[in-house]
Amino acid sequence: MTMLTVWSPRVLSILRIMSALLFMQHGTQKLLDFPLPGPDPLPTLMLVAGSIELFGSLLLAIGLFSRPAAFLLSGMAAAAYFVGHASNGFFPIINKGELAALYSFVFLYLFFAGPGPWSVDAIRSKGRQV
Repeated sequence: MTMLTVWSPRVLSILRIMSALLFMQHGTQKLLDFPLPGPDPLPTLMLVAGSIELFGSLLLAIGLFSRPAAFLLSGMAAAAYFVGHASNGFFPIINKGELAALYSFVFLYLFFAGPGPWSVDAIRSKGRQV
């Protein structure tokens, strides 16, 4: 086994944690006005989006219900792309939607790959095997 193969599951966990923490900022901005203030007053759609971003990302960051959370966040990012960006042009670099598209595919990958070994889900599955 090469060093890269040994570290692959751990790096999957790091990808999950960092992607979730970075995406969580979108929810904290909308709901908590942190680190920058969000729109005021908050429209209902933004309230729903912020809740999904914040709580879904929190679940994904700790690795609890990782696959459903990743699936929901992938759909959330795809919806953000099509609702907020796609109408401004076809190419993501032009419509400024490359981050939403990338998040969507990273979360879709995590849905299929799973949370990795550093997760609550991994701990819970070990408990079931005993």
